[in-house]
Amino acid sequence: MFKYPMKYVKNFTLSIATATVFFSCSEGVVERDSNETGLTSVSKASYKSASLLPVEMNSWMAGLQDNISISKISIPGTHDSGARIDAPVVTGTAKTQDLSIAEQLNAGVRFLDIRCRHIDNSFTIHHGAIYQNLNFDDVLNACYAFLESHPSETIIMSVKEEYNASNTTRSFESTFDSYIQKKISKWDLGTNIPTLGEVRGKIRLLRRFSAGTAKGINATSWADNTTFEINNPGAQLKVQDYYKVTNNDDKWNGISNLFNEAKNSNSDRLFINFTSGYKPGIFGIPSIPSVSNAINPKLKTFFQTNTKGSYGIMPVDFVNAELAELIVKTNF
Repeated sequence: MFKYPMKYVKNFTLSIATATVFFSCSEGVVERDSNETGLTSVSKASYKSASLLPVEMNSWMAGLQDNISISKISIPGTHDSGARIDAPVVTGTAKTQDLSIAEQLNAGVRFLDIRCRHIDNSFTIHHGAIYQNLNFDDVLNACYAFLESHPSETIIMSVKEEYNASNTTRSFESTFDSYIQKKISKWDLGTNIPTLGEVRGKIRLLRRFSAGTAKGINATSWADNTTFEINNPGAQLKVQDYYKVTNNDDKWNGISNLFNEAKNSNSDRLFINFTSGYKPGIFGIPSIPSVSNAINPKLKTFFQTNTKGSYGIMPVDFVNAELAELIVKTNF
């Protein structure tokens, strides 16, 4: 019978203030089919015994074996993870999330899309021109605290420069380095697609900014508003990031096509499937809810029907605990 290390088995008591954020998987801790993950199968009898151990949403990765590749895990994520403040006057143009970073992590999210404005040799969190009343230190402190409490988990963090730099005397990379050096033990800057065991308790960087040295999974050749591949020597990615959405059915087709490709893939390619986007409105003003209000119910229905498989990373706008749980459950 597969057992995960006892250090990962933690009692978790829901506080009244955050009770609505967390959901526990009713599925048991089991391994995936060997044809999906390359892991050794175990008998159904072992499954029954393991199923007595519930999977908590704040520590769901504890139920996966160390040797599973990150590319073979269905991972709920958030797009513009720190964007909880809308533009003044014109709503629906900047806010992409209701949950804080800490709430997202506790709800099961394991991919964060962090957009940093470089100002005064520091990073502030922006969505376009809109400052989100959040700084990079706030994001990191939430991640560090979460990983300290849940060492079985990992966080994949995409970091990208956002908006205009101001009053800086060094590169974006140098400022990034100054942040992570404060707690380098919590970072994994490997350039490959890792196994879960290699990155438990750490943040794996997905780098969308230029760097002079090898640092994280290199995603600097990001294409605009399309589906594309990145082929690095140590990491192959396929990304769907069609964000200027003129037709929600077209957007959904792009999402579902990449779901199918990820599920049927026999390679170690990492699939990142942005379910987010906006519709241009009057004068080209973007409306984010006009996409998320149509796509998120489709995601919920999809994962209520497709309950097992490797579907890749899904950065979502306005993620909630119910949707995150449905995605997570496909791993068990």
